[in-house]
Parts: sequence; C-alpha cells; structure tokens
Amino acid sequence: MWTADEAWWALALGVAGACIGSFVAALSVRWPMGRSVAQGRSACDACGATIRARDLVPVLSALALRGRCRDCAAPIAPIHWRVEVAAAAIGASAGLVAASPFAVAGAVFGWGLLALAVLDLTHWWLPDRLTLPLAIAGLALGPGMPVGRVIGGALGYAGLALVAAGYRRWRGREGLGGGDPKLLGAIGCWLGWAMLPAVLVIAGLVGLGAVAVLRLGGREVAGDTALPFGALMAAAAYPAWLAMIGWGT
Repeated sequence: MWTADEAWWALALGVAGACIGSFVAALSVRWPMGRSVAQGRSACDACGATIRARDLVPVLSALALRGRCRDCAAPIAPIHWRVEVAAAAIGASAGLVAASPFAVAGAVFGWGLLALAVLDLTHWWLPDRLTLPLAIAGLALGPGMPVGRVIGGALGYAGLALVAAGYRRWRGREGLGGGDPKLLGAIGCWLGWAMLPAVLVIAGLVGLGAVAVLRLGGREVAGDTALPFGALMAAAAYPAWLAMIGWGT
C-alpha cells in the first residue's frame, strides 16, 4: 500500500509529467521542421484552426474530443496524447519510488530520455542540444558516487564509439548513429559505469522484442534493418534508474 507521501509525490509529478509531455510532443513535431516550439499557437494540421486553451489540457482534452479537431473533426496525431501519457507515467513512477525531492531528478532524467527517444523514433535524430544537458544534469543529480558517474559517462561514450568504429571498419558502412555513443555517455553520467552492461543488454532484448512484433505483423526484417538504438537505450535506462533507487531504499 502506498504511503501518503508516495501518493502525493506520484500525483504531483504525474500531473507535471503530463504537462511536460505536451511540450515534448510539440518539440518532436516542430523542432525537426525548423519551427519554434516556444512561439506560435497550436493549430489543427488539417483545417488550420487555432486550438483553444480548453482543448490543450494534456490527456483529458484528447479523451474529451476523441482525438479529433473540434472544428473540422480531423484526427489529431496520436503522438501528442501518447507522449503525454508516457511523461505522466514517468513522473508518477519517480514519485512512487523516491517520494522525495530526489524524485524530481529522476523524473527529469526520464523526461529527457523520452524526448530523445521520440525524436529517434520519428526522425532518427539524437540532438546534442538535448544529450549534453542530460549528461551534465546526470553528473550533478544522479545517484551514487560522483566518480562512478564520471567514469560511466566516459566509458559509455568511448565504449560505444569504439564499437561503431569497429563495425564501420569491418562492414564498410555505418552501424550506429553518431548520437548513440553520446546518449550512452549521458546515461552513464546518471547511472554510473556498473549499470551500463545491463542497459545495453535490456536495450538489445527490447530490440529483439520489437523485431518479433514487426515479423508477427507481416513486415520483413533483414539483418541490416535499422532500429532506433537510442530509443531502445532510453527505454532500458529509466527502468534501471527506478531499480537503483528502489533497491537502495
């Protein structure tokens, strides 16, 4: 049974997460197109009507409108409510596990990973302007000894960069994107070096699961089919943080 503190932190960070998820979804749609995230009001992609404030309440507006524009009834891209729900779940889980101001740090880690994962899934892009601040935040706010996080950042980046270089030399083509080693370095700055093997193993297992789902859905998957490895690492890293905090308490 949850304590009052756990319930309060989960609720507060869950609500905050839904709001942040709305921003992350807008970021993932606008930024790759060169559009400002901070300027300009949201509008329907089909009819161009400005979306009213009452229709911008995270998650709830999507439910009330059944995922459609109030003016023209055209479907609104589901990425918005899906990211909002994911961000709310990240915040709530951090609140339940940590139930203290430290939960905010974990939620920030999860929300940063979510933004990078969405951009990697939709545009194969892990921008340095998100990865570098995430790494710096990890060095300042991550659990455990600082020296372990510094080593984790260095090993995460260098190890995956060496794997990418070796694959390029062996196969004569790119096997990893340039942002993947930087993201693993940022993850190491949060989790420390000891958790990096677990993150890579879990990311690989998630990738195998994704391949199995694609095959069951009738899609062809070959040995050289690209997968968004950054998104897979993000999916593994946040549960690893939750486990670290849970085991520590």
